[in-house]
Amino acid sequence: MLAAAAQCGVKATAFTRPAWQPVTGDQWQSVASIDEAVNALAGPPQRVLLAIGRMHLSAFAAQPQHHYVLRLVDPPTSPLPLPDISTVIDRGPFTLEGDLALLKNQRVQRIVCKNAGGEGASSKLSAARRLGLPIVMIERPALPPRHEVHRIDDVLSWLSDHY
Repeated sequence: MLAAAAQCGVKATAFTRPAWQPVTGDQWQSVASIDEAVNALAGPPQRVLLAIGRMHLSAFAAQPQHHYVLRLVDPPTSPLPLPDISTVIDRGPFTLEGDLALLKNQRVQRIVCKNAGGEGASSKLSAARRLGLPIVMIERPALPPRHEVHRIDDVLSWLSDHY
């Protein structure tokens, strides 16, 4: 997109959520990819909340010693690719109280999630901090430098300034 915009002489900006940043009390292990997240789970069995969506679940079959807790929006329509799982069907927005209850009730010992940023799914981070749980945080892929804005008012202002 950026190359095409530059080639055509069109100004471009990206509307994104700011990435999450660890704060005091967080126990994050930052990794660059799904494969690195899988490798980070080497070791004794744990109860792991996978908060990564369905697309990459099969990669975690390489660490079959764990019990995986999956929070899904819709019930699975086919068998899931992990040997030992619990599924929780739930749709956000999620709350701190709800995520505390989920982590306690499922006896979660570690969380794996993608750095989605924003507020919509951040309650699991606060709940993990409160419970002292480690998080394997899959960071966003590196992207070419670009102009970014994080609020709709900034998008409108940028459009007004450039068009």
